[in-house]
Amino acid sequence: MSSVPAPTPGGGPRARTRVLPSPADLLAALPVPTDVLAWVRNGEGLVGWGEVARFEPEGPGRFAAADAWWREFAAEVDVHDEVGLPGTGPVAFVSMAFADEPGRSVVVVPRVVVGRLGDTTWITEFEPAGPAARSLPVRRPSVLRYAEGELSVPGYRAAVRAAVERMRAGEVAKVVLAHDLTAHAEEPVDQRFLLHNLAARYPGCWTFAVDGLVGATPELLLRRQDGRIASRVLAGTTWPRSDMTLDALADALLSSPKDRAEHAYAVRSLAEAIAPFCADLSVPDEPHVLRLPNVLHLASDVSGRAVGHASLLRLAEAAHPTAAVGGTPTPDALRLIAELEGMNRGRYAGPVGWVGADGDGELGIALRCAEVDGDVVRMFAGCGIVADSDPDREVEEAEAKFRPIRDALEG
Repeated sequence: MSSVPAPTPGGGPRARTRVLPSPADLLAALPVPTDVLAWVRNGEGLVGWGEVARFEPEGPGRFAAADAWWREFAAEVDVHDEVGLPGTGPVAFVSMAFADEPGRSVVVVPRVVVGRLGDTTWITEFEPAGPAARSLPVRRPSVLRYAEGELSVPGYRAAVRAAVERMRAGEVAKVVLAHDLTAHAEEPVDQRFLLHNLAARYPGCWTFAVDGLVGATPELLLRRQDGRIASRVLAGTTWPRSDMTLDALADALLSSPKDRAEHAYAVRSLAEAIAPFCADLSVPDEPHVLRLPNVLHLASDVSGRAVGHASLLRLAEAAHPTAAVGGTPTPDALRLIAELEGMNRGRYAGPVGWVGADGDGELGIALRCAEVDGDVVRMFAGCGIVADSDPDREVEEAEAKFRPIRDALEG
């Protein structure tokens, strides 16, 4: 499904990018509580609102279809870019379904984008601009009631136990299982309230919003910019506890055979996926520890030089899903996920971010996130499971990963 803007007298839509006096906060520029678009980290990035066009591909060909649609749309835009930085000119916000089926992906071209990189802030507007959105104050969610999602905590524990048994039988080496939790408010939830709280608590994560999917991911699937490709792979997790210091937790994580094996699967799958598109691929020999308020992760930053003309979306098609969100071997792990979870992940753990008219951009993995639908918020959390995983500890880890959204909701 797609919609396109009315043609201008020149034959296609017009977009203009100009310098804007720097706002103190990009997220503060968002005027309305719903249908917001965001990709912000450490105060830099993009926010958008309004809608010029939309495309919703499905199935195994969704990445190629999204890429073709966006290229065709962007080629028709009459661009007047006075800034010339990554993210200027027309951009599309992207959120792809995790699985081939079921799943709805979405590509949204906003009418207005405000961006910031370094000391430069800009605004991109499609013409005609249309009526200005009336700026509404950010509203705190009303009283919240929590309820089990499609997969309850006992159901998740049982799924992990079954996965461990299957792995010990040699069926797969690793599988990533998730479950969900819902929160019900008394009135529609203001997505900006979540974004502000997530960005304040997790400034080093990529805070995002696309078509109701709101979160703050610590994991960069791929960045393509000026011929360079980069990725941050996360796998292997622990969380703060009263009987250990953060330094001791980090040391234990680095020395954990279970977590190191899980991390190695994820790094290897990403590197193998993008190797055909890269030269000078750099893969660290050892991971480092990424410390967040709710968890600590093993992390590896992979980079390389792009070879050929594959766009960010086509690179994402090759890379998704990595072992960090699927498992190893991937086809077997995906079948096990569908069997044991028994729920529709939607766009959770799928690529999310933005792409420019030149095919460059940034896509994270939609983690620490929730689907906001009016007054209902559906949260997700998942864990990498290997043969020596303990179901009770995996339940505790998932609970720690729900914290960012729960804390953001509760303010």
